Order: sequence, then C-alpha cells, then structure tokens
Amino acid sequence: MVTSNLSRYTRVSWSHFPRYSLTLPSYNYSSFTSTLNTTTPISVFLNAKRLSSVSAMDKEFPLGLDEVSEKEYATQSNLLNEFTSISNIDKAWVFKSDTDLTASQGMFCVSQPNLLANKRRKFVLSSNISKQSNDSVTFEWSPFPFEMSGVSVMVPSPSGSKLLIVRNPENEGPSRFEIWSSSYLLREFHIPQSKHGSVYTDGWFEGISWNSDETHIAYVAEEPSPVKPAFNDVGGYKKGGSSDKDCGTWKGQGDWKEEWGETYAGKRQPALFVINITSGEVQAVKGIDKSLSVGQVVWAPSTEGSSQYLVFVGWSFETRKLGMKYCYNRPCALYAVKAPHHESKANETEVHSTEDVLALNLTQTINSAFFPRFSPDGKFLVFLSARTSVDSGAHSATNSLHRMDWPRDTKLYQSAKVHHVIPVVLCAEDGGFPGLYCPSVLSDPWLSDGYTLIIASVWHSSQALLSVNVLSGEILRITPADSNFSWSLLTLDGNNILAVSSSPVDVPQIKYGIIVKKAADNNEWSWSDVSNPIFKCSDKVRSLMSSLMFSVMKISVKDASESLTKGASKPFEAIFVSSKTKKSDACDPLIVVLHGGPHSVSLSSFSKPLAFLSSLGYSLLMVNYRGSLGFGEEALQSLPGKVGSQDVNDVLNAIDHVINLGLASPSKIAVLGGSHGGFLTTHLIGQAPEKFVAAAARNPVCNIALMVGITDIPDWCFVEAYGTTGRDRFTEAPSTEDLTLFYSKSPISHLSKVKTPTLFLLGAQDLRVPISTGLQYARALKEKGVEVKVIVFPNDVHSIERPQSDFESFLNIGVWFNKYCK
Repeated sequence: MVTSNLSRYTRVSWSHFPRYSLTLPSYNYSSFTSTLNTTTPISVFLNAKRLSSVSAMDKEFPLGLDEVSEKEYATQSNLLNEFTSISNIDKAWVFKSDTDLTASQGMFCVSQPNLLANKRRKFVLSSNISKQSNDSVTFEWSPFPFEMSGVSVMVPSPSGSKLLIVRNPENEGPSRFEIWSSSYLLREFHIPQSKHGSVYTDGWFEGISWNSDETHIAYVAEEPSPVKPAFNDVGGYKKGGSSDKDCGTWKGQGDWKEEWGETYAGKRQPALFVINITSGEVQAVKGIDKSLSVGQVVWAPSTEGSSQYLVFVGWSFETRKLGMKYCYNRPCALYAVKAPHHESKANETEVHSTEDVLALNLTQTINSAFFPRFSPDGKFLVFLSARTSVDSGAHSATNSLHRMDWPRDTKLYQSAKVHHVIPVVLCAEDGGFPGLYCPSVLSDPWLSDGYTLIIASVWHSSQALLSVNVLSGEILRITPADSNFSWSLLTLDGNNILAVSSSPVDVPQIKYGIIVKKAADNNEWSWSDVSNPIFKCSDKVRSLMSSLMFSVMKISVKDASESLTKGASKPFEAIFVSSKTKKSDACDPLIVVLHGGPHSVSLSSFSKPLAFLSSLGYSLLMVNYRGSLGFGEEALQSLPGKVGSQDVNDVLNAIDHVINLGLASPSKIAVLGGSHGGFLTTHLIGQAPEKFVAAAARNPVCNIALMVGITDIPDWCFVEAYGTTGRDRFTEAPSTEDLTLFYSKSPISHLSKVKTPTLFLLGAQDLRVPISTGLQYARALKEKGVEVKVIVFPNDVHSIERPQSDFESFLNIGVWFNKYCK
C-alpha cells in the first residue's frame, strides 16, 4: 500500500497525505523564503517598485528560480495563505447538562499548522447547544478559543466530569498525565521512561479508555527503554550497565529491533498500561505475549464481584514487522486480559494460575479484528474486520462488521460465536450499498436504543454517514442520497448527530442531524447548518469558490473483456472541478489528480491544496480508477497484477472523456500524484508522452525492482505486480524473475519516451517509497535532457506533512504548472 496522505479517506486523497490545513500569518516574503530548502540565499528583499528597477543580472535568486518564477512565488503564496487560514476540526465531544434536558455543551478540538514553528497548533473552542421545541438548534460559541500548548491527546471521561490530558516528552523526559475537573487540576503525574515511553496517539495503535467508575485509565504506550551495554576505557565492557550520569563510560547500541515501518521509526513496541488516577500508580498489564503489539484498548463491562477485563487489538509478527501505516492487511485479533489489581500488595490475597492471567484470543475464527466497541448495555461487542485485505494481500479493501455476545458471568471462551453483521459486498447493485469502508469509529457510536451504530463510510466518490442495526444488519444511508458532498462524523448528541459536510468547491460546514419521525417507522434525518467560527474564510476564498462547480462523472470501462468480473466491468468515477463560466472559447488548463494506494480514494470533500490549484484557473480531474475504495470488492481486486496498465488506461480513458465533452483542451493537460499516484504520474508521461505538458510527483513509485529491497512494505510489490498469488510468493530475496517483472511494471521501463517537464517532491525520511527510487528516475530524466526540478524535504516522511514542507510543496506545484500550462 504505497500511500501518502492525498489518502485513504483524506479530504483529498493521495494516499494518505494529511488533510491540508495550512496556516501562515499575514504574508511576509522574507519570512517565507527562509523556509525554502535552498542552498543559494536571496541576498536582497525588494518591494515591487524596486524589483522592476533591478535587472536579473544584478540579482541573486533562490535555487531553481528566475525573476518570473519569483514573482509567481510571491503572487501565489499570497493566494495560498487565503486558504491556509481555514482551521480543521480534529475531534469533538458533547456533554449533557445536569439540569436542562434540552441543553448540552460541545467541545471542539481544532488545529492549524504553525508554519514558523513547523508544528501543528491545537486549540479548543466550546459552544452551548440548545434544542428548541420545533426541533431547531442553536449554538452559542465562546468568544475565543484557548490553545492547548504541548498537548499530545485529551480524552474526557464517560460522564464528562473529568478530562485526561497527556503531554508526551520531546526528549527522554517523563510523560505528563493531567486529570482536570470542570474548574481546576485534580491530579498531575509524571511517568518516567523507566516505566514506559511516549503514549501512542497515532490513531491506529492509539488506545485510551476510562473505566466505568472513572478511577482508572487503560492506555497504550511505548514499552520501557531496554538496558543497553556499557563500556569504559579501562576494562572495556562494564557489568551492570551505567547511568546517564556516569563519567568515563558510554552506552552501546544493543540489539537492533524491528519497528512497524513508516511513521513508527524510532518508536518502541506498543504495550498496555493502567494508571490509578487517585494514586498515580502505573502498572503494565501482565499476560500479554511479548510477540504481540497492542492497541485500541477498551474496558469491558464491569460486573460486581468479578474481575475487570480489558479488550484490545493485538498484532503478531514472525520474522519481520512489515509497515503498518495505512496497511490493513496485517493480521490482528481481539484479546481479553484481566486488568491489574491496584489494591496494596498487603491486601492482595487472590492467587491466579498462569492460564488465568494470560490474554485470551477472542476472534480465532477470523484473521482480522479491530475497532472494538461494546454496546451501551454491555451485552455484545462489535468490531470491524479487514479479512479481505489479509486474504488477498491488498493493503486495503472492503471491510466487514461483526458482533459477538459478551458473557455476563465474565467467563470468556475462545470458541465464542462471531456473528456477521455486514458482509463484504462483491458487486453493488446500481445505487445500492457498495460495501463498508470505514476510516474510524467513534469511541461512543451508539444511539439510545443501544443497537444502532452510526459510522462514516466511503460510498463511491463520496463519504456518507450510515446507521447500522447491529442485530438485524439493516443499513441506512442517513446523509442526503441526492448530494455528491462528502460527510465526516464528529460526535453524537444523544440521538442527534454533529457532522461536517463539504465539497471540492464548498468550504466545510458543520451540520446537525435530527431524526424526523415518519409513518410506518420510516424515519428520516433532517440536517441543518450550524453557524460557527471554525471554518471562517476570507471573502476572497468564498468568492473564488463560488465561481467554481463540480460533478461526479461515471466513465464506462474501455475494451472490457469477458474475463472481467461484473464489478470490474462497471463504470468507474472521476470528480471534475471547473469554472462555472467559460471566459472564451478555450478551456481552462486541466490538472489530472491521482490518489495513491492504489487502494485508496479521492473524495468529493474540500481540500485546501486542490482548492488553491482550482483558484489559479485550473480545472481538476480526480480519477477513481478501478481498484479504488468504495466501489465493491470485485472492482477493487481487479487491479492487483495489472498495475501500470489497467489503472493507466482508466486514467487515459477519463481524460479522453472530458476532452470529448469539450471540457478540456488536449494541449493543456498536467498530471499530479503522490505515492501510487506518483507511480501513475510517471507511467503516464512515459506511456502517453504527447499528452502532458507538465507533471508533479510526490514520493512516486518509479522502480519497483529497486523499491522491493528497501521499502517497509516489500509484500506490496509482490501483490500489486503478481496479483493475489504474490502474497504467497513474497520473499525477502526476490528472484531474477521477480525483479524482471517488477521492472516491467514500473514507470522507469518507459523512461526513454518521456519528454514532460517534471517536478519531484521527496521526503528524505520516507520508509514507504525511499527517496532513492525518485532520485534514480529524476537523474535518468536529466541525463536524457528532460527538464526536471527536485525538492527534497530532509525531515519529512512519505506523506510530506510537516507544515513548511506542505506549504512549499504546493506552492512549487502551482508555480511549476503555471510555467508550462499558461
């Protein structure tokens, strides 16, 4: 799953590029140029008048810029700033009022990148929510937000009476746990590295859960630092090691340990801990096999007089930990383990046998289980599964939803029956449910009936909200079916829903959903706009967006053969963004935008970088080629074994489609993609060299034969090149036959035909598609005389997500395309 954040479920979708929320203070050109990774300084900064009076001969420019490009930088950076000022909502919670049943309190965790600090700024904004008798709702927002400086994660208790704030250290210091009440700090604890390292807050291994009486918190953190050998200049090896304060000694490296790849470099094994929030006592949870990496912990329902259990997800590994980020094809299971006792050891009389302590695998009959959630009454446990990913080897595929009964006597059995609530959809009927594709599940996703689950799922080129009856399996799409907007789920307010709706040309809008009772129990949902200060944007941005429109196009498969499955023969989709009015007979230049993965999706949601490119006067064509999420399992599984051909042909087919409709000019087409989208970008400029006037690729897969030996996901290379059989062929020592096939499937095999000027944006710390693959291709293009520009971000990983890098990346894309397309 080579993926970066244009995404699995991003607001853009490359494969996983971050949501692009870029923030910059009012533009200052000198401060901006200081963020560029250049080796040639700008020696003078001049205003517009002086610029016109200084010749290019007398002036030094940043590396790769001329006077025209520098003016483009200045102009476009001002425009980009207009988009980056819009905030993102990362999480939200609603707390019930103790005195007024019609009122509640909303708390929103909001973020903006802090460009100068090259970090994300987090702040909290609150609102009083009042529901009227006519089902209308009003939000009264606090006048200002407050910044959560240094906060890694915050989690309210179930009742909303307490708030956990975790501050992870930036060095080898302790982790700080703060327990807040509504008005003051109740407790603060510093957890030393000898107990555990940083708490996991990555959204995947991450798990923080309060118990029902709000006295203990279970969480996932790095296991303690291993003891390393010590040496001195007298006797060599020093027995017993050394402390950091010992003079005359140094610590050796010790044994190297496998990590979970991209974004987890330098992170120690995730392990499970419980803290008593009264005493601050932290205990590691016993009974978990050392071969398991743990995550997503939740407390099981408590039963008076019985032991308390924790349920968590465990990932095992044999000879190697393969890359985990975005890869749902790693086998995992749900486990139950007894929570540690926190009574003093003097009072501890209960003795447990070894079997009584060991964690129990609850899902032996299924090879993938994650996001466990207990029903409100504690009678059953539901979870998602990516078993089709595990079985096929595809890094992401169609999910299924399952339920298992939870015993009231807490006697757990490995043979517990797993009920299949939502099966994998192979081929959706026209207009019907296409299958489950869930980016996440709320910690409390239940309506008051106790069996209706609210989730967000990809539905073709959009994301929709669904209600699922986990007893009957009934699925309802509760967001408007006649709209192509995408919806994300924030939180529940009792039986009501807080969500965000947006489109490629509509800035995000908070929505409040209420069930409307209809005859014959045919309930519907009514959605109203929530006036809010979070998604405020400038008049300029609103004006630019109002001049654009978008549509979702269905594109018939070209040259479909009888060997294709029904699902793979159905039309795929592309999102087309364009101006509402033609300024002349000529069409606007077209940028073809390609997501990564390849099993990801471009969503019809608002993306700041793509909105920025649209505002420069480009039409956009975001192609969800066959193999994308959201269209059923048969369509998705049609791509492995055919990368570099089927996906390339689908993109070319989509381009011809808009040209034939008179919506694009064949002489003004650029292409942009990251990760597998970069794979397609570099394939297209080789296989259709006359088609594109410019290209930009972020961390592209250019040579699978080179990548297979250095990536954190070598299995991806086998599966996407061979198909499902590649899962069984995978080896750390590829044969000559393997390497030959990998090369033939790669863009570098078509390099001799390339003539398109190409911009490469590469993260030096990328473990997914290591930088050497992009540099090899770029150097080979230079060698044959093709115009190439390469920007390397020294501290960035595959997603190129650091604020300064993200800003510079899309600014360069805009300048590069303007140079060749206009």
